[in-house]
Amino acid sequence: MTFKQKVLAQHKQLVQDKIDVFRDRIAELALDAQNDAKSSAGDKHETALSMMQLEQEKLNVKLAEYLAQKTLLEKINPELTSERIALGSLVQANKMWLFLSAALPKITVDEKSIIAVSLQSPLGQVLLGQTVGFSFEINKTQYLIEECH
Repeated sequence: MTFKQKVLAQHKQLVQDKIDVFRDRIAELALDAQNDAKSSAGDKHETALSMMQLEQEKLNVKLAEYLAQKTLLEKINPELTSERIALGSLVQANKMWLFLSAALPKITVDEKSIIAVSLQSPLGQVLLGQTVGFSFEINKTQYLIEECH
């Protein structure tokens, strides 16, 4: 398995784990609401149900975000290489590794830290379409693209 395949696989697993957690929590809330409906009545009951519904709505929004990230990651072909930076590019700049995909937490693969960058982010917009040798500045630090996979 190549380095890029490992990076993509770990990000996919991270997103899937989050999806599973949110789905489990939503199912728990639905079950709690059913159980609460059988045993309660009155204002306290209505308040509790409203709170559960609000929590379910929040969780559904987060679940939708992670499902969108999963869809985006599924579009990436780790075997595809390009001279120009695009969705799925793995870029090394000043010994820093950037993975152009979705805004996801930093991961470590083969003892290298990988920062996932969204194409919509300011950094993603700067990098999109660039090639090895391109330099850019972040927080008054100059970076040079050394590799692109």
